[in-house]
Amino acid sequence: MLRVGSSAACVACRSLVSNNMGVKFRIPLQKLHPLSRAIHHRYSGNNNPHRTPHRTAARYFTSMSRLPMRPVKPPPGSGGHRHQQQRNFWVARLAARLLRLRYILLGTAVGGGYTAKKTYEEWKDMLPDFSEYNWVIPDFVWELSENIDLDKLAKALPEMEEIAKLLPDFEKIGENFTFLKGLLSSGVSLGSEVKGVSGLHLLENSGDPALKATDSSTGAAHDASDKQYKKSSDKEKIDQLQEELLRTQLKYQRMLERLEKENKELRKVVLQKDDKGIHQRKVKKSLIDLYSEVLDILSDYDSNYNTQDHLPRVVVVGDQSAGKTSVLEMIAQARIFPRGSGEMMTRSPVKVTLSEGPHHVAMFKDSGREFDLTKDEDLAALRHEIELRMRKSVKEGQTVSSETISLSVKGPGIQRMVLVDLPGVISTVTTGMASDTKETIFSMSKAYMQNPNAIILCIQDGSVDAERSIVTDLVSQMDPQGRRTIFVLTKVDLAEKNLASPSRIQQIVEGRLFPMKALGYFAVVTGKGGTGESIDAIKDYEEDFFQNSRLLRDGMLKAHQVTTKNLSLAVSDCFWKMVRESVEQQADVFKASRFNLETEWKNNYPRLRELDRNELFEKAKNEILDEVISLSQVTPQLWESILQKKLWERVSTHVIENIYLPAAQTMDSGTFNTTVDIKLKQWTDKQLPHKALEVAWETLQEEFARFMAEYKGKDQDDIFDKLKEAVKDESIKRHKWNERAMDSLRVIQHNALEDRSITDKPQWDAAIQFMEETLQSRLKDNESVIKDMVGPDWKERWLSWVNRTPEQHIRNETKKELDRLLKLHDDHTAYLASDEVTTVRKNLEGRGVEVDPVLIKDTWHQLYRRHFLQKALTHCNLCKRGFYYYQRHFVDSELECNDVVLFWRIQRMLVITANTLRQQLTNTEVRRLEKNVKEVLDDFGEDSEKKAQLITGRRVQLAEDLKKVREIQEKLESFIEALHKEK
Repeated sequence: MLRVGSSAACVACRSLVSNNMGVKFRIPLQKLHPLSRAIHHRYSGNNNPHRTPHRTAARYFTSMSRLPMRPVKPPPGSGGHRHQQQRNFWVARLAARLLRLRYILLGTAVGGGYTAKKTYEEWKDMLPDFSEYNWVIPDFVWELSENIDLDKLAKALPEMEEIAKLLPDFEKIGENFTFLKGLLSSGVSLGSEVKGVSGLHLLENSGDPALKATDSSTGAAHDASDKQYKKSSDKEKIDQLQEELLRTQLKYQRMLERLEKENKELRKVVLQKDDKGIHQRKVKKSLIDLYSEVLDILSDYDSNYNTQDHLPRVVVVGDQSAGKTSVLEMIAQARIFPRGSGEMMTRSPVKVTLSEGPHHVAMFKDSGREFDLTKDEDLAALRHEIELRMRKSVKEGQTVSSETISLSVKGPGIQRMVLVDLPGVISTVTTGMASDTKETIFSMSKAYMQNPNAIILCIQDGSVDAERSIVTDLVSQMDPQGRRTIFVLTKVDLAEKNLASPSRIQQIVEGRLFPMKALGYFAVVTGKGGTGESIDAIKDYEEDFFQNSRLLRDGMLKAHQVTTKNLSLAVSDCFWKMVRESVEQQADVFKASRFNLETEWKNNYPRLRELDRNELFEKAKNEILDEVISLSQVTPQLWESILQKKLWERVSTHVIENIYLPAAQTMDSGTFNTTVDIKLKQWTDKQLPHKALEVAWETLQEEFARFMAEYKGKDQDDIFDKLKEAVKDESIKRHKWNERAMDSLRVIQHNALEDRSITDKPQWDAAIQFMEETLQSRLKDNESVIKDMVGPDWKERWLSWVNRTPEQHIRNETKKELDRLLKLHDDHTAYLASDEVTTVRKNLEGRGVEVDPVLIKDTWHQLYRRHFLQKALTHCNLCKRGFYYYQRHFVDSELECNDVVLFWRIQRMLVITANTLRQQLTNTEVRRLEKNVKEVLDDFGEDSEKKAQLITGRRVQLAEDLKKVREIQEKLESFIEALHKEK
């Protein structure tokens, strides 16, 4: 190599440097070395007219300042200027040394930086492309990043020592700096190195082909050496980078878990302070709670006018025993569901609303009890309650139910979302199941998955053959493009252990084995299969498995595809992305439905208020209670009159047939009174009090029904008719008369019947009138019976053109024969003797009438009753003047009025009994009935099905739909407003 430090080059250098330092030398161009001339032409600007002298001198000085400065021999004859010239050269030499040190440092930094950049680029190329998973990061993160406070962010970042633990190994960068340091400390002349660099620049600008050929051959040899070295070390670099990447991910994961744990504790403290009211602000419902309320209303809403529930939720589907419930428990961070060995445990949909809170608790929608999920006894009670609710929801003869059980779970660090756990899909109906169980589960799963905004969490058991899966075909039918499906492979530990080819797992999580498509694929481990494992133990086991698994080490699984924690984050982000994209559209759908319903109401019921079923029930309840209260407004006289009349109607037959007739057939008054007393005593002890209470209870029912009927006629709404009738019947059914009243009533009645004293003439006349009315009524009834027996008389036959039947003809002939017997024996007894029956039958046979003895006795009974009643009425008229003899205790055989005294005793008993029953009704029973009515109404009010059965009609259903749609729309608007605020 040409030494740049030759005399000609040095002369050129010194001349230019001296020019820059203020010393001008005039050296003829012809006296310079040819190389010096080339340098002169290069930097003097002769070849480039665009370069100014200032730029040329500066560039040349910059290039040549790296060269060592040598003292120039003084020309002859310089003499007195030698001292000044040496001082100038000493200053220039010092400046050159300082400039050389600066460029050495600059070159060292540039070289080290280049090597570090090259190592970083190689390491970055080995990382997988995460651009396909941008969906995992929600959009609002990028929106928030524009408004981040950088000062607060800088304070929140970890210290450099913690970051250094996460960085890759920069050993190569250190080796480069060590090499440069060795150059500085060794005896190698840095000046020669700099001269070599400058020489390369000079060779590039010179026109010597030999020099260029030398330079190109040297570069080619260097490139060949680099390629050979690169090929030999590519594999080692890849292995090292893979191990380094795994170590970095594990370090990052541990640090992230530690930070999340600290964050969880801090958020727990903050939430606890909020609960205690430290901030003194109104506690608002969380975003996920607002959304869950909307879903709860929709689950009970019978949609009309093509209004369908298309709001997002996460639908968890899978084959039976695939691990659906275990995955859900890992997301909820608690073992909250009942479990069994291989049997169907999930018998109805379970909607779980997950949200963040200071305490890990669970609560049902329709219950105020909180279950502490950190306590084993509360966990056991919660599982038992879920199992009871599931079995209760299943109807008789069925195995599964479509009734949704709504449960909310809160706790620190829980991802916010709404999940619905469905019964596992089965392929065969086993013994004990309903025959339609398989079809019911299929239809239920399809109903939830056909929602275009539902996120399908498809659970596949990794420990069984993929060909046995049923749910994948079902999911692919509902979501052929896989735009809203997340595939989860469970029991990966068993799959890795049992499968001979682990690459099969890779095919599954890459979507190449199943015909279905998915938005994302995840592999999880939900424990070792024991029922007593805790969530923390399962998390530790899952982390240890994937840390040591060759599936992750060999690149078959990506780090973001494993663990239930990553799954939970991905599902939550996908859920909220779907909510933000669809909730406003669904709000518009319900707004249109509300407009249609309101238009129908205005056209059909313009003058009626929009009262839903509950409001109509309250209105009917008030009307019924008003009607019950009206019973207390019935006057005592009316109560007693009604009771006395109904009681006599009930007991009159017994009094006439069993008491009066047997006693009246006796021969003297003493026997009559004795018979009456005995029979009245027996009647009072056994039957009379019961009959009286029955009459009182019937009277209360009739008056209650009468008042309700009267209210119905006063412009009352006929929509309440079924409800009022059901309330009346149920209240009467529940009402029981006070049994203690029967004993007191028996004593009162017994005392009233024992009193035979008639104190004045009006009482006597009242008894006569009562007896006469009773006998006349009985006689009238008896005449009607006899007429039916013998048929129409001759006048009716001629005028109405009717004839007697053969039986009526026989009875008429028998009646004539018995009438002749009564005329001959006016004082005949109540029964015919056997010889008398034979005589009557023979007489009839003589006239050609065949008659049965039973018919003769039956006809005699009615004829004798008429004969007796006629005689009793005649005797009653005679006794109208008998009060004087009764009061003086005269004994007149021709005028014994003991029957009048009997009727007076009966009449007085009726009056006293009616008065007693009236007091009991007004003081006790009406109030008890009112209480029963209230209880029945309260029971009906709590029974939604009962109200739906009793209050029906299009008007009711339309008001119900309007109420539901308005409520859904208002809650959706509140939710959307809160959602925008959170953004």
